Amino acid sequence: MHGSRKVEYKGNIWHETCFVCERCRQPIGTRTFITKENNSYCVSCYEKQFAHSCSSCKKPIMTGGVSYRDRPWHRECLLCTGCKMQLTGHHFTSRDDFPYCLDCFTMLYTKKCVACSQAIAGLGTSKYISFEDRQWHNDCFKCKNCASSLVCSGFLSKHGEIFCPECGRDV
Repeated sequence: MHGSRKVEYKGNIWHETCFVCERCRQPIGTRTFITKENNSYCVSCYEKQFAHSCSSCKKPIMTGGVSYRDRPWHRECLLCTGCKMQLTGHHFTSRDDFPYCLDCFTMLYTKKCVACSQAIAGLGTSKYISFEDRQWHNDCFKCKNCASSLVCSGFLSKHGEIFCPECGRDV
């Protein structure tokens, strides 16, 4: 057509008005477009037809999304439930389907040592002593009076404190 502009893409040539979105049939012209299976789509139609929506912000994921719990997320939208830190590229865990960075998970949900108040369980297998709904790291399970280790030995509990058998007699 005399006087009309042409569109070239991958060796093919169209009149500007003939190069249209496969879905809405509107001319693409010089706008951005996306191809899929040899068909061209305007960005809006491609998003509606093919793009996954982020589980957090509900906007389409055009490139580089991640999957968590078999649901799609933008990398920047996968955040710790506690502190809102971006979790992509970091170790994290979950509770009740909510993602947590390891620091928040430890602070909120792990057992704390009665003696040092630090988390007992973390990554790996931490050994600890549990007695009457209280927990101690193995290294922290010591007699209140003489500080001798009570791991693999007998102990007495008096007034909420833990003693070796010898010190416990004196209390």
